[in-house]
Amino acid sequence: MRGLIINPGSTSTKLGIFTDETLEMDVTLRHSTEEISRFESIAVQQDFRRNMILDFLKEKGIDVGSFDVIVGRGGILKPVPGGTYAVSDELMHDLEIGVQGQHAANLGGILAREIGDEIGVPSYIVDPISVDELCDEARLSGLPEIPRMSVFHALNQKAVCRRYAGEAGKKYEELNLICIHLGGGVSVAAHSKGRVIDVFNALDGDGAFSPERTGALPVGGLIRLCYSGKYTEKEMMKRVVGEGGFNAYMGTNDAGAILKMADEGDEKAGLMMNAFVFQICKNTGAMAAVLKGAVDRIIITGGIAYNTPVTDAITDRVSFIAPVTVYPGEDELHALAQGVLRVMRGEEEAKVY
Repeated sequence: MRGLIINPGSTSTKLGIFTDETLEMDVTLRHSTEEISRFESIAVQQDFRRNMILDFLKEKGIDVGSFDVIVGRGGILKPVPGGTYAVSDELMHDLEIGVQGQHAANLGGILAREIGDEIGVPSYIVDPISVDELCDEARLSGLPEIPRMSVFHALNQKAVCRRYAGEAGKKYEELNLICIHLGGGVSVAAHSKGRVIDVFNALDGDGAFSPERTGALPVGGLIRLCYSGKYTEKEMMKRVVGEGGFNAYMGTNDAGAILKMADEGDEKAGLMMNAFVFQICKNTGAMAAVLKGAVDRIIITGGIAYNTPVTDAITDRVSFIAPVTVYPGEDELHALAQGVLRVMRGEEEAKVY
């Protein structure tokens, strides 16, 4: 099976070309801030990005008609169980309108469907951001108007949990795992027998702070800041998602740079990283309680997991719960390919949105 994988980001589009599970090409098409800023919304970037993809393939002498399947990163849809989904008309519509919000990943399914239709092959998404397998107890927040939401790094989390299960000679559906994704956003999730029954919302206000996001905030202080007259609603949202976390305290979202400053004796940088680890470990302990202490493994993944001082510090605090395995990075292209391969090989059925 030859597949084209499309993973859009805010200022880039990552492409992967696979034959079965072998990655033949991995490239990132960059988009300048000026190019992106001329579009009113993410959805209207589709022609620009599609043409860029097709032009690249043509330039490299790759026949777009040679692909058997097109796979896109799944965006923010209605809450759905994890799995591989054919890009139906309804799914396509919800990505275009941003049914639960605009996100660059929404373009993944849109572009996969458009290119797939053009060459007459199926299109899929895998484990979208809005995967929701929460148990009922996890949905209550304390206010009926504000339910807890499942928005996290579902694609990478489920992929590394499956990877660990395979290496352990078990099935993902047999294990209880805590997965910690460390990236621009942080998500800590309880995986119970193949379902994510609880997770700290990685986007807008739950769990640990991250390089760009505040995570959970003291509610009273947040309300007073909202009504202080200093910020509009849009500005407050940007403070929470984009300007929060490392950015708010240190003026940078670069974990490596902050670690270097700490190593050189910067006390503020040292405190920042210690607090980052501290909050993540508190989240991990909470997920251990969700799983009633029956945790087979704790898995740390994401871009920040390349920084061994961070993973070592987390391991030091949480290894009493369960052994820790570290899979640095987020190999989303392979995760997308593996998701569609399971369907094409008949190992699982494509889900209907």
